[in-house]
Amino acid sequence: MVTFLYACVWFAVQYRDYVRPWLAVAILAVMLLWTVFTIWRYRKRSGRTNKLVFADQVLVTALVLLCEFVMSEPSMKNGDPSVVSVWHATAITAAAAQWGLVGGGISGVVASGCNFLIRWTVTPAMWMDTLLMVGTGLLLGMASDTARRSTERLARALRAEAATAERERLARSIHDSVLQVLARVRKRGNELGGEAAELGKLAGEQEIALRSLIATTPPDPTEDGETDFAAQLQVLRTGKVQVSVPATQVMLPEQVGSDLYAVVREALANVERHAGEDAKAWVLLEDLPEEIVLSIRDNGPGIPDGRLDEAAAEGRMGVAQSIRGRIHSLGGTITLDTAPGEGTEWEVRVPRGDGAGPAKRREGGQR
Repeated sequence: MVTFLYACVWFAVQYRDYVRPWLAVAILAVMLLWTVFTIWRYRKRSGRTNKLVFADQVLVTALVLLCEFVMSEPSMKNGDPSVVSVWHATAITAAAAQWGLVGGGISGVVASGCNFLIRWTVTPAMWMDTLLMVGTGLLLGMASDTARRSTERLARALRAEAATAERERLARSIHDSVLQVLARVRKRGNELGGEAAELGKLAGEQEIALRSLIATTPPDPTEDGETDFAAQLQVLRTGKVQVSVPATQVMLPEQVGSDLYAVVREALANVERHAGEDAKAWVLLEDLPEEIVLSIRDNGPGIPDGRLDEAAAEGRMGVAQSIRGRIHSLGGTITLDTAPGEGTEWEVRVPRGDGAGPAKRREGGQR
Protein backbone atom coordinates (compact mmCIF):
# COMPACT_ATOMS: atom_id res chain seq x y z
CA MET A 1 0.00 0.00 0.00
CA VAL A 2 2.87 2.39 0.74
CA THR A 3 4.45 1.84 -2.68
CA PHE A 4 1.04 2.28 -4.33
CA LEU A 5 0.57 5.65 -2.64
CA TYR A 6 4.07 6.63 -3.78
CA ALA A 7 3.10 5.72 -7.36
CA CYS A 8 -0.07 7.84 -7.02
CA VAL A 9 2.03 10.90 -6.13
CA TRP A 10 4.17 10.55 -9.25
CA PHE A 11 1.05 9.85 -11.31
CA ALA A 12 -0.35 13.22 -10.26
CA VAL A 13 2.97 15.00 -10.94
CA GLN A 14 3.52 13.50 -14.41
CA TYR A 15 -0.07 13.17 -15.62
CA ARG A 16 0.20 15.96 -18.22
CA ASP A 17 3.36 14.42 -19.69
CA TYR A 18 1.80 11.04 -20.38
CA VAL A 19 1.24 10.12 -24.02
CA ARG A 20 -1.88 8.10 -23.18
CA PRO A 21 -3.32 9.38 -19.88
CA TRP A 22 -6.30 7.04 -20.11
CA LEU A 23 -3.97 4.02 -20.15
CA ALA A 24 -2.14 5.41 -17.13
CA VAL A 25 -5.47 5.69 -15.29
CA ALA A 26 -6.31 2.10 -16.22
CA ILE A 27 -2.91 0.86 -14.99
CA LEU A 28 -3.35 2.73 -11.70
CA ALA A 29 -6.85 1.29 -11.24
CA VAL A 30 -5.59 -2.25 -11.77
CA MET A 31 -2.76 -1.57 -9.33
CA LEU A 32 -5.28 -0.47 -6.69
CA LEU A 33 -7.52 -3.49 -7.17
CA TRP A 34 -4.59 -5.91 -7.15
CA THR A 35 -3.08 -4.28 -4.06
CA VAL A 36 -6.33 -4.63 -2.11
CA PHE A 37 -6.83 -8.20 -3.33
CA THR A 38 -3.33 -9.39 -2.49
CA ILE A 39 -3.39 -7.73 0.94
CA TRP A 40 -6.55 -9.70 1.66
CA ARG A 41 -5.22 -13.00 0.29
CA TYR A 42 -1.69 -12.74 1.70
CA ARG A 43 -2.94 -12.18 5.23
CA LYS A 44 -3.40 -15.93 5.73
CA ARG A 45 -0.89 -18.65 4.94
CA SER A 46 -3.53 -20.62 3.05
CA GLY A 47 -3.93 -17.70 0.65
CA ARG A 48 -0.23 -17.45 -0.21
CA THR A 49 -0.25 -20.17 -2.86
CA ASN A 50 2.31 -20.67 -5.60
CA LYS A 51 -0.31 -19.98 -8.25
CA LEU A 52 -1.25 -16.63 -6.73
CA VAL A 53 2.36 -15.53 -6.35
CA PHE A 54 3.07 -16.54 -9.96
CA ALA A 55 0.00 -14.59 -11.08
CA ASP A 56 1.38 -11.66 -9.10
CA GLN A 57 4.63 -11.85 -11.09
CA VAL A 58 2.82 -11.99 -14.42
CA LEU A 59 0.40 -9.14 -13.71
CA VAL A 60 3.01 -6.75 -12.31
CA THR A 61 5.36 -7.50 -15.22
CA ALA A 62 2.55 -6.84 -17.73
CA LEU A 63 1.72 -3.48 -16.11
CA VAL A 64 5.38 -2.48 -16.21
CA LEU A 65 5.64 -3.30 -19.91
CA LEU A 66 2.48 -1.28 -20.62
CA CYS A 67 4.21 1.80 -19.24
CA GLU A 68 6.17 2.01 -22.51
CA PHE A 69 2.96 3.09 -24.22
CA VAL A 70 2.20 5.71 -21.58
CA MET A 71 5.44 7.62 -21.02
CA SER A 72 7.01 10.00 -23.51
CA GLU A 73 10.50 9.59 -24.93
CA PRO A 74 11.93 12.56 -22.96
CA SER A 75 10.57 11.11 -19.71
CA MET A 76 12.15 7.77 -20.51
CA LYS A 77 15.54 9.31 -21.25
CA ASN A 78 15.40 11.50 -18.13
CA GLY A 79 14.80 8.43 -15.99
CA ASP A 80 11.46 9.66 -14.64
CA PRO A 81 9.48 7.11 -12.63
CA SER A 82 7.04 4.97 -14.58
CA VAL A 83 3.38 4.70 -13.69
CA VAL A 84 4.11 1.55 -11.71
CA SER A 85 7.19 3.09 -10.06
CA VAL A 86 8.50 1.26 -6.97
CA TRP A 87 5.24 -0.72 -6.75
CA HIS A 88 7.08 -3.00 -9.16
CA ALA A 89 9.16 -4.30 -6.21
CA THR A 90 6.11 -5.81 -4.50
CA ALA A 91 6.26 -8.77 -6.89
CA ILE A 92 9.91 -9.34 -5.93
CA THR A 93 9.14 -9.36 -2.22
CA ALA A 94 6.23 -11.78 -2.74
CA ALA A 95 8.45 -14.16 -4.74
CA ALA A 96 11.24 -13.94 -2.17
CA ALA A 97 8.87 -14.68 0.71
CA GLN A 98 7.24 -17.60 -1.11
CA TRP A 99 10.17 -19.18 -2.95
CA GLY A 100 13.20 -18.09 -0.98
CA LEU A 101 16.62 -17.05 -2.26
CA VAL A 102 16.30 -18.54 -5.75
CA GLY A 103 12.78 -17.28 -6.37
CA GLY A 104 13.58 -13.78 -5.10
CA GLY A 105 16.74 -13.58 -7.20
CA ILE A 106 14.99 -14.70 -10.39
CA SER A 107 12.13 -12.26 -9.82
CA GLY A 108 14.64 -9.42 -9.29
CA VAL A 109 16.44 -10.26 -12.54
CA VAL A 110 13.15 -10.37 -14.49
CA ALA A 111 12.05 -7.04 -13.00
CA SER A 112 15.38 -5.43 -13.92
CA GLY A 113 15.15 -6.82 -17.45
CA CYS A 114 11.69 -5.28 -17.89
CA ASN A 115 13.06 -1.95 -16.72
CA PHE A 116 15.77 -2.01 -19.39
CA LEU A 117 13.29 -3.26 -22.00
CA ILE A 118 10.86 -0.34 -21.74
CA ARG A 119 13.53 2.39 -21.56
CA TRP A 120 16.08 1.13 -24.09
CA THR A 121 18.83 3.04 -22.37
CA VAL A 122 21.61 2.39 -19.86
CA THR A 123 22.35 4.94 -17.14
CA PRO A 124 23.91 4.82 -13.68
CA ALA A 125 20.40 5.15 -12.21
CA MET A 126 19.30 2.08 -14.17
CA TRP A 127 22.20 0.05 -12.81
CA MET A 128 21.37 1.24 -9.30
CA ASP A 129 17.74 0.13 -9.75
CA THR A 130 18.99 -3.25 -10.98
CA LEU A 131 21.21 -3.65 -7.95
CA LEU A 132 18.38 -2.73 -5.60
CA MET A 133 15.87 -5.08 -7.25
CA VAL A 134 18.15 -8.09 -7.43
CA GLY A 135 19.62 -7.37 -4.00
CA THR A 136 16.16 -7.07 -2.47
CA GLY A 137 15.11 -10.39 -3.95
CA LEU A 138 18.25 -12.16 -2.74
CA LEU A 139 18.23 -10.59 0.73
CA LEU A 140 14.54 -11.18 1.46
CA GLY A 141 14.76 -14.64 -0.09
CA MET A 142 17.66 -15.56 2.18
CA ALA A 143 15.76 -14.18 5.17
CA SER A 144 12.70 -16.19 4.15
CA ASP A 145 14.72 -19.42 3.87
CA THR A 146 16.36 -18.76 7.23
CA ALA A 147 13.03 -18.01 8.91
CA ARG A 148 11.47 -21.14 7.42
CA ARG A 149 14.33 -23.35 8.62
CA SER A 150 14.23 -21.75 12.07
CA THR A 151 10.50 -22.32 12.31
CA GLU A 152 10.89 -25.98 11.34
CA ARG A 153 13.66 -26.46 13.89
CA LEU A 154 11.57 -24.82 16.60
CA ALA A 155 8.56 -26.97 15.70
CA ARG A 156 10.67 -30.14 15.89
CA ALA A 157 12.17 -29.05 19.20
CA LEU A 158 8.72 -28.35 20.64
CA ARG A 159 7.40 -31.70 19.42
CA ALA A 160 10.40 -33.51 20.88
CA GLU A 161 10.02 -31.67 24.18
CA ALA A 162 6.31 -32.46 24.36
CA ALA A 163 6.90 -36.11 23.43
CA THR A 164 9.66 -36.44 26.03
CA ALA A 165 7.51 -34.85 28.74
CA GLU A 166 4.58 -37.12 27.89
CA ARG A 167 6.85 -40.18 27.79
CA GLU A 168 8.28 -39.32 31.21
CA ARG A 169 4.80 -38.83 32.62
CA LEU A 170 3.64 -42.17 31.23
CA ALA A 171 6.85 -43.85 32.40
CA ARG A 172 6.23 -42.70 35.99
CA SER A 173 2.63 -43.85 35.86
CA ILE A 174 3.50 -47.20 34.28
CA HIS A 175 6.37 -47.79 36.69
CA ASP A 176 4.12 -47.15 39.67
CA SER A 177 1.38 -49.48 38.42
CA VAL A 178 1.77 -51.78 35.42
CA LEU A 179 5.46 -52.66 35.79
CA GLN A 180 5.13 -53.40 39.47
CA VAL A 181 2.13 -55.64 38.81
CA LEU A 182 3.97 -57.51 36.04
CA ALA A 183 7.01 -57.96 38.25
CA ARG A 184 4.79 -59.26 41.04
CA VAL A 185 3.04 -61.70 38.68
CA ARG A 186 6.40 -62.96 37.37
CA LYS A 187 7.79 -63.49 40.85
CA ARG A 188 4.67 -65.15 42.22
CA GLY A 189 4.28 -67.35 39.15
CA ASN A 190 7.82 -68.68 39.51
CA GLU A 191 7.12 -69.46 43.15
CA LEU A 192 3.90 -71.38 42.41
CA GLY A 193 5.21 -73.32 39.39
CA GLY A 194 3.10 -75.18 36.83
CA GLU A 195 0.77 -73.08 34.72
CA ALA A 196 1.37 -70.14 37.03
CA ALA A 197 5.05 -70.27 36.13
CA GLU A 198 4.14 -70.05 32.45
CA LEU A 199 2.00 -67.00 33.14
CA GLY A 200 4.84 -65.52 35.16
CA LYS A 201 7.21 -66.06 32.25
CA LEU A 202 4.86 -64.26 29.87
CA ALA A 203 4.47 -61.42 32.36
CA GLY A 204 8.26 -61.14 32.60
CA GLU A 205 8.59 -60.90 28.83
CA GLN A 206 5.99 -58.14 28.68
CA GLU A 207 7.71 -56.33 31.53
CA ILE A 208 11.00 -56.30 29.60
CA ALA A 209 9.27 -55.14 26.41
CA LEU A 210 7.42 -52.38 28.23
CA ARG A 211 10.54 -51.16 30.02
CA SER A 212 12.38 -51.02 26.69
CA LEU A 213 9.52 -49.10 25.09
CA ILE A 214 9.26 -46.39 27.73
CA ALA A 215 13.04 -46.05 28.01
CA THR A 216 13.59 -45.40 24.30
CA THR A 217 12.88 -41.97 22.90
CA PRO A 218 11.18 -42.19 19.49
CA PRO A 219 13.55 -40.88 16.80
CA ASP A 220 12.52 -37.62 15.17
CA PRO A 221 13.67 -36.96 11.57
CA THR A 222 16.39 -34.34 11.19
CA GLU A 223 16.28 -31.32 8.90
CA ASP A 224 17.80 -33.47 6.14
CA GLY A 225 15.08 -36.10 6.52
CA GLU A 226 17.26 -38.61 8.37
CA THR A 227 16.41 -40.65 11.45
CA ASP A 228 18.36 -42.69 13.99
CA PHE A 229 17.82 -46.29 12.90
CA ALA A 230 19.57 -47.65 15.99
CA ALA A 231 16.97 -45.99 18.23
CA GLN A 232 14.19 -47.49 16.10
CA LEU A 233 15.52 -50.99 16.65
CA GLN A 234 15.78 -50.56 20.42
CA VAL A 235 12.00 -50.77 20.88
CA LEU A 236 12.03 -54.33 19.50
CA ARG A 237 13.93 -55.65 22.51
CA THR A 238 11.94 -58.20 24.53
CA GLY A 239 12.67 -61.19 26.72
CA LYS A 240 13.08 -63.34 23.59
CA VAL A 241 14.64 -60.74 21.31
CA GLN A 242 18.06 -59.24 21.97
CA VAL A 243 19.07 -56.14 20.01
CA SER A 244 22.69 -55.03 19.60
CA VAL A 245 23.36 -51.66 18.00
CA PRO A 246 26.37 -49.28 17.87
CA ALA A 247 26.84 -46.88 20.76
CA THR A 248 26.58 -43.94 18.35
CA GLN A 249 23.62 -42.89 16.22
CA VAL A 250 23.10 -44.63 12.88
CA MET A 251 21.53 -41.92 10.72
CA LEU A 252 19.66 -43.11 7.62
CA PRO A 253 17.12 -41.48 5.29
CA GLU A 254 13.70 -41.80 6.87
CA GLN A 255 12.30 -44.02 4.10
CA VAL A 256 15.33 -46.34 4.21
CA GLY A 257 15.06 -46.67 7.98
CA SER A 258 11.33 -47.33 7.73
CA ASP A 259 11.84 -50.10 5.15
CA LEU A 260 14.64 -51.76 7.13
CA TYR A 261 12.56 -51.58 10.32
CA ALA A 262 9.66 -53.29 8.49
CA VAL A 263 12.06 -56.02 7.34
CA VAL A 264 13.20 -56.68 10.91
CA ARG A 265 9.60 -56.73 12.16
CA GLU A 266 8.59 -59.24 9.49
CA ALA A 267 11.60 -61.46 10.24
CA LEU A 268 10.83 -61.43 13.98
CA ALA A 269 7.17 -62.14 13.25
CA ASN A 270 8.25 -65.23 11.30
CA VAL A 271 10.33 -66.34 14.28
CA GLU A 272 7.32 -65.98 16.56
CA ARG A 273 5.03 -67.87 14.16
CA HIS A 274 7.30 -70.69 13.00
CA ALA A 275 10.30 -71.09 15.34
CA GLY A 276 8.43 -72.32 18.42
CA GLU A 277 7.53 -70.85 21.78
CA ASP A 278 11.02 -71.20 23.27
CA ALA A 279 12.88 -69.75 20.29
CA LYS A 280 14.98 -66.67 20.80
CA ALA A 281 16.14 -64.09 18.27
CA TRP A 282 19.13 -61.81 17.99
CA VAL A 283 19.28 -58.58 15.96
CA LEU A 284 22.69 -57.11 15.19
CA LEU A 285 23.25 -53.76 13.46
CA GLU A 286 26.67 -52.81 12.05
CA ASP A 287 27.41 -49.32 10.79
CA LEU A 288 30.16 -49.57 8.17
CA PRO A 289 31.57 -46.69 6.09
CA GLU A 290 30.06 -47.90 2.81
CA GLU A 291 27.04 -49.92 3.92
CA ILE A 292 24.68 -50.93 6.69
CA VAL A 293 24.80 -54.59 7.74
CA LEU A 294 21.80 -56.01 9.56
CA SER A 295 21.63 -59.59 10.90
CA ILE A 296 18.51 -61.30 12.26
CA ARG A 297 19.21 -64.74 13.75
CA ASP A 298 17.14 -67.26 15.71
CA ASN A 299 17.69 -70.65 17.29
CA GLY A 300 14.57 -72.24 15.87
CA PRO A 301 14.26 -75.43 13.82
CA GLY A 302 15.39 -73.74 10.60
CA ILE A 303 13.72 -73.66 7.19
CA PRO A 304 13.61 -76.87 5.10
CA ASP A 305 14.90 -76.68 1.54
CA GLY A 306 12.28 -75.42 -0.89
CA ARG A 307 9.88 -74.25 1.84
CA LEU A 308 10.10 -70.59 0.85
CA ASP A 309 9.33 -71.39 -2.78
CA GLU A 310 6.34 -73.45 -1.69
CA ALA A 311 5.08 -70.57 0.47
CA ALA A 312 5.39 -68.14 -2.46
CA ALA A 313 3.53 -70.59 -4.71
CA GLU A 314 0.74 -70.83 -2.11
CA GLY A 315 0.36 -67.05 -2.10
CA ARG A 316 2.13 -66.33 1.19
CA MET A 317 4.45 -63.53 0.09
CA GLY A 318 5.86 -62.42 3.45
CA VAL A 319 9.46 -63.30 2.66
CA ALA A 320 9.30 -62.63 -1.07
CA GLN A 321 7.72 -59.17 -0.84
CA SER A 322 7.99 -57.86 2.72
CA ILE A 323 11.64 -58.86 3.15
CA ARG A 324 13.40 -59.45 -0.16
CA GLY A 325 11.30 -56.97 -2.11
CA ARG A 326 12.05 -54.11 0.27
CA ILE A 327 15.78 -54.80 0.34
CA HIS A 328 16.05 -55.04 -3.44
CA SER A 329 14.14 -51.75 -3.80
CA LEU A 330 16.84 -50.13 -1.64
CA GLY A 331 19.58 -51.49 -3.89
CA GLY A 332 20.82 -53.89 -1.21
CA THR A 333 21.44 -57.60 -0.90
CA ILE A 334 19.91 -60.18 1.40
CA THR A 335 21.16 -63.69 2.10
CA LEU A 336 19.60 -66.53 4.04
CA ASP A 337 21.62 -69.06 6.02
CA THR A 338 19.50 -71.90 7.36
CA ALA A 339 19.36 -75.65 7.71
CA PRO A 340 17.05 -78.04 9.57
CA GLY A 341 17.82 -77.89 13.27
CA GLU A 342 20.33 -75.03 12.96
CA GLY A 343 18.10 -71.99 13.13
CA THR A 344 17.81 -69.18 10.61
CA GLU A 345 19.94 -66.14 9.90
CA TRP A 346 19.13 -63.27 7.54
CA GLU A 347 21.97 -60.95 6.57
CA VAL A 348 21.00 -57.65 4.96
CA ARG A 349 23.46 -55.26 3.34
CA VAL A 350 22.28 -51.84 2.17
CA PRO A 351 24.69 -49.30 0.63
CA ARG A 352 24.90 -45.87 2.16
CA GLY A 353 24.21 -42.63 0.31
CA ASP A 354 21.56 -41.33 -2.07
CA GLY A 355 22.70 -43.78 -4.70
CA ALA A 356 21.04 -46.66 -2.87
CA GLY A 357 18.30 -47.59 -5.29
CA PRO A 358 17.23 -49.95 -8.03
CA ALA A 359 19.86 -48.63 -10.43
CA LYS A 360 22.60 -50.01 -8.15
CA ARG A 361 20.83 -53.21 -7.21
CA ARG A 362 22.99 -56.19 -6.32
CA GLU A 363 21.21 -59.51 -6.28
CA GLY A 364 21.52 -61.51 -3.11
CA GLY A 365 21.55 -65.28 -3.09
CA GLN A 366 20.36 -68.01 -0.78
CA ARG A 367 22.85 -70.38 0.68
